[in-house]
Amino acid sequence: MAQLTDDCFAFGGPMMSVDEAVAMIAARIAPVADTQILPLAEADGRVLAEPLIARAPLPRFANSAVDGYAVRSADLPSAAEETFPVIDRVAAGASAEAPLAQRAVVRIFTGAPMPQGADTVFMQEDVRVLPDGQVVLPPGLKAGANVRLPGEDIAVGAAALPPGRRLRPQDIALAAALGATELKVRRRPRVAVFSTGDELALPGTVPDAAQLFDSNRVMLLAMLKRLGCEVSDLGILRDEPASLAPALRAAARGHDLVLTSGGVSTGEEDHVKAVVEGIGSLVLWRMAIKPGRPVAMGVIEGAPFIGLPGNPAASFVTFVYVVRPAILALSGAAQETPMPMMVRATFSYAKKTGRREYVRANVARGADGVFEAMKFPREGAGLLSSLAETAGMIELPEQVTSVTPGEMVAFFPYTGLLA
Repeated sequence: MAQLTDDCFAFGGPMMSVDEAVAMIAARIAPVADTQILPLAEADGRVLAEPLIARAPLPRFANSAVDGYAVRSADLPSAAEETFPVIDRVAAGASAEAPLAQRAVVRIFTGAPMPQGADTVFMQEDVRVLPDGQVVLPPGLKAGANVRLPGEDIAVGAAALPPGRRLRPQDIALAAALGATELKVRRRPRVAVFSTGDELALPGTVPDAAQLFDSNRVMLLAMLKRLGCEVSDLGILRDEPASLAPALRAAARGHDLVLTSGGVSTGEEDHVKAVVEGIGSLVLWRMAIKPGRPVAMGVIEGAPFIGLPGNPAASFVTFVYVVRPAILALSGAAQETPMPMMVRATFSYAKKTGRREYVRANVARGADGVFEAMKFPREGAGLLSSLAETAGMIELPEQVTSVTPGEMVAFFPYTGLLA
């Protein structure tokens, strides 16, 4: 398990900005130490624990990049087209029978090794084939054209993949092209997830008159699984300090992160903050973010603890900007900044300075071809429909105080925030 000191998150002062929070998480949460060796077929989505060093160049040999005719650069026509005999034919997976003679060409196909002496390839569509089988080559081709040289993709001894890379299908393909059959990866982070609150009922049960079905926990479990975590669903914790403390302690001992939703605000029935302070240490992040200001982070039994707001939209946003960086840090993955697309606002909006806000929205192409953002018509951190019926969020930085129609804004699709 990750072992942190009780004061490693100590922070004093005004509300913490989103950037400050992410920087602190990245700097102070160490990755899980355990590693495992996986075959390539099972490594997608895992975090590489050590660099993949190329033991051979890629490509391993000079080969043709096109279907065409291989020639010696010394024989290239310079002023007018010239006729050459075709003395051999080399397909991918085969080799030329002999070195290429002067003033001759070899018919060659994509991926086939270059004949000895040949260093340039004419594309077949640029060549005229005569009835007797000879070919007419045009002037003007540069020496070395259409040839892939050994190591031009990856040089021998180079780090083809860096440690901390969250492996993608294209990374797996590169490892296979270098002859690797397995990779060393970090163990998946183990995360315990609770919901807190007497007002919550399990879906499938009959709720009391004043209860709501617990939706946050299943949302958080799904988001954690998308990030490659091993998750433990520990159900709902009631608003009872006497039961909260042992449950949180037990979860911390067997997991790399304890994650809760609800109970971290300043109300009389919000007990999570006080309990964590009693059994470990906690700094209540009054983060300068909307939705989601009440966020807590601390340490219990050496394991990081994060408490998210109870409102679904606030829980979603703070997961993206607090929990996701923490999971990447625990995974040993490089911090990945989601990339927005710039779109044109179709709405007016006012906000306070000094706080970053995220506005749920949809995007469509306007009549002039420019993508436009349509704000969800209702506001509120408790509206699950605002997440389910939109495609992403517009980020309004701290210094922005208003948005007017026609203004360009940064739109973050959910697909880039949940992976």
